Amino acid sequence: MSLPGFDLERFVRETLAEDLGEAGDITSAAVIPEGARFSGVMASREAIVVAGLPIAEAFFRSLDAGVEIERLAEDGATVAAGAELLRLSGKGRAMLTAERSALNVVQHLSGIASLTRRYVDAIAGTGAVLLDTRKTIPGLRVLEKYATRMGGAENHRMGLWEAAMIKDNHVAVAGSVGEAVRRAVAAGIARTIVEVDRLDQIEPALDAGATHLLLDNMDPPVLAEAVARVGGRVPTEASGGVTLETIHAKAASGVTYVSVGRITQSAPAADIGLDFQPL
Repeated sequence: MSLPGFDLERFVRETLAEDLGEAGDITSAAVIPEGARFSGVMASREAIVVAGLPIAEAFFRSLDAGVEIERLAEDGATVAAGAELLRLSGKGRAMLTAERSALNVVQHLSGIASLTRRYVDAIAGTGAVLLDTRKTIPGLRVLEKYATRMGGAENHRMGLWEAAMIKDNHVAVAGSVGEAVRRAVAAGIARTIVEVDRLDQIEPALDAGATHLLLDNMDPPVLAEAVARVGGRVPTEASGGVTLETIHAKAASGVTYVSVGRITQSAPAADIGLDFQPL
């Protein structure tokens, strides 16, 4: 599981601390005998693309180092409704305490991966690649972008530091697309992505040194014309107003990429459950 720059141990510790507060899991402490041991099965109640199982395991292991876990699916796999994802055996109190945090992560990330796969499938055969965006929950970007990769997308910028992206507000202050790009190039920025929403902005952006054009809110015929004008000089990206109903036509215009904010911003949680029984 590749999570560059993400401190998984800290994430698990702080997530559990948020749930436990000062008093801890008062319900399990009151109801479950200290020495009780449980077995459990995490299973999907719908067809999904799996994401987040190693993180779920980390939650259980953080509270019970001796917990036995059998992983029955791998992140990125498509599973049917009813498929078992994890089998667990260990301390009852620890498993109940970790349950909600573990499930929340797997449900959220699997929901993103599953929606992403729908968009990837919708552009199959067009040659275009699906990109995610920075429309992520603060603090969860690395995890959510990991989930989009599990669904078959590629990551766009991980953050503002990774590449320049010149948009309409930057252009308004600079005075023109060309001037905004020239300022980025003069600053020594290697990757300069430029948002254009008119065909007449393409040549000024390219002449000034743009390395990637984001074609914003263009209909498929206009996208095709934009791609023809670019002529392969830089990658092109369709963005804005992209839905499952519109993405195929936009991708078929010949763009290199299609970016979709919805795959992280609007993905519903996957329906996944975890059932326990005493040993």
